[in-house]
Amino acid sequence: MPLLNKTRSLPEAADHPSGRTWSPVRIALTAFFAVDGFLFAAWVVRIPDIRAQVTASHSALGLALLCISAGAVATMAVAGRLCVRYGSRPVTVGALTLLSLAVPLPAHTHSVPALGGVLLLFGAGYGAANVAMNSAAVELVVELRRPVMPSFHAGYSLGGLLGAAVGGLLASRIDAGWALALSGALGLLVTAVAGTVLLRGAAAPAPTPTPARHEPPAAGVRGAGMRGAGWLVVLLGLTALCDAYGEGALADWATLHLTDDVHASAGLAATGYAAFAFAMTAGRLAGTWLSIRAGQTRVMLVGGLTAGAGMLTGAFAPTVPVALAGLGLVGLGLANIFPLAIARAGAVGGPQGVATASTLGYAGMLIGPPVIGFLADAASLPVALSTVAGTSALAGLLAVAVRRGFTGRP
Repeated sequence: MPLLNKTRSLPEAADHPSGRTWSPVRIALTAFFAVDGFLFAAWVVRIPDIRAQVTASHSALGLALLCISAGAVATMAVAGRLCVRYGSRPVTVGALTLLSLAVPLPAHTHSVPALGGVLLLFGAGYGAANVAMNSAAVELVVELRRPVMPSFHAGYSLGGLLGAAVGGLLASRIDAGWALALSGALGLLVTAVAGTVLLRGAAAPAPTPTPARHEPPAAGVRGAGMRGAGWLVVLLGLTALCDAYGEGALADWATLHLTDDVHASAGLAATGYAAFAFAMTAGRLAGTWLSIRAGQTRVMLVGGLTAGAGMLTGAFAPTVPVALAGLGLVGLGLANIFPLAIARAGAVGGPQGVATASTLGYAGMLIGPPVIGFLADAASLPVALSTVAGTSALAGLLAVAVRRGFTGRP
C-alpha cells in the first residue's frame, strides 16, 4: 500500500470528483467506523452498572477509566508502525477483532483494579483500531480527491447513536454481562464480513477532479520541509486533543451527570449520550459539504465555539430537556474538528502522521477521566464538565493558529 507524501501541502478543501465515490471498500471501511462507535457506546451506557458492581467512587472510577486511554495511547504508535509495514487494512481487521473480544470483559470484574486491567485491553484494541481506520481513510481521501473524512467519522457517530439507543432500551431488560456479550458478538460478525471486503477489494480509482471552491493550500508547508510538516502534525494533534477531551468527558460522565445532577431515570439518562451522538452524526454527515463551501478552518473554529456554549448549557441545566439540548450542541460543534485535524495530519505525515496526531488527540481522553473525576469530588460534576467549554473553544482557536502559522494569514 503506497505511503503518503510526507511533505504534501495542507489542503483546506480538496478538489472533488464528479463521479461516483462510494466503492465497496469505502462502504466496508465506514462499517468498521460504525461498529467501533457502537462497541464504545455499548460500554458507555453500562458504566453506571459497572460502577455499582465494583463499588467505585467518582475518583476511583476516573482512574479505572483512565486505563482505556492509557491502553489506547500506548498502542497507537505501534499501530502506526504496523500500518507502515503491513498496510492499514489488515491492522484495522485485527484491531477490531481485539476490541470485540474485550468489550464483554468489564461485566465480569468485581474490583476497581480488575476493571482497570480489562479496560487496558479494551483501550489497546480501541486505540489500534482508530489509528488503522483513520490511516486507511486518509488514503481513500487522497485517492478520491474529496474531503470525505467526516463521512467516515459520521459512521462512527451513527454507530455510537445506535449503541446508546440499543443500550438504553436494554438497560432495564437484561444485565450488563449479556448486553456487552451480544455487542461483542455483533462486532465480530461485522469485522468478518466487512474485513473480507476491505482486504480483497481494490481501492477506488481517483476520478478526474472538477473545480471546487476552497481555501488555498498552506504554501508554507511546502517550503518548511520535514521540520515544518512535523510541527504541523503536532499542532493538529493538539487540536484533536482538545476535541477528544470533550468527547471523552461526555462519553464517560454524561450519563452519570444526568442521573446524579439532573435526576433523570437510567433509561432517559442513556439518551444523553444518544443526543450527543445524534448531533455529532448530523454534523459529520454535513462535514464534507461544509468543508468544501466554508473551508475547514472556519468549520473547526465555529464548531469549537458552538461546543463551548453547548457544554455550559448542558453542565448547569436545571431540567433534563435543557441538558439534552446542551449536549446536542456539544456534539454538533465537536463533530468535524477531530476528523479534519486527523485528515490534515495524515495528508502531511502519512500513517505515522495519523499515529502522532491520534496519540496527542487521545491524550485528551487520557487526562479527561481523572481530571473530571477529581474536580467532581472537589467541587461538583457540573463544574468539572464546564472545563469542556474551554477546551472546545481552544480547539477552534488552534485551527486558526495552524492556518495563520503556515500561510501567514487567517
